[in-house]
Amino acid sequence: MRGGIRYIAMFMSLVLVQVLVLNQIQVNGYLNPYIYVLFIMLLPLSLPLYVVLPLAFVTGLTVDIFSNTLGIHAAATTFVAYIRPLVSRSISTHEEDRSDYPGMKYNGFRWFLYYTIIMVFFHHTILFYLEIFTFADFAQTFYRIVLSSLFSIFIIVLSQFIVFRD
Repeated sequence: MRGGIRYIAMFMSLVLVQVLVLNQIQVNGYLNPYIYVLFIMLLPLSLPLYVVLPLAFVTGLTVDIFSNTLGIHAAATTFVAYIRPLVSRSISTHEEDRSDYPGMKYNGFRWFLYYTIIMVFFHHTILFYLEIFTFADFAQTFYRIVLSSLFSIFIIVLSQFIVFRD
């Protein structure tokens, strides 16, 4: 019960920060931080995919509704939720080394940094290419992905030190 309330509070907090604060930050269209994906990243790894995928879809759809976008956040977040087990397995050396909670406190800085880099980069790649829906400006969009990913990764890792210490 306590865990459920914690995740509801995390969902609400991340979506509110994303919609009210971070969606207002745009530097020449190249720097768009998206940290709401942290909600999906921090769900327990033992949670079945049939639970994580709808949660990811609802999370992305909520951001879509408040951002007036047409499902691109829902698609990107659902994709990241789908690859999450593969990513966590691929960066863990041994199955027993990985905690069920994918936070930095339980898995270490290095593991969490790799996990965040991969998840955020995939999320932003899907998000930005769906947003423009063409490969005509491939280099310019890739530049946006890299800059936005770096800024998002910085905020997410910083949040592990400040807010999600457990």
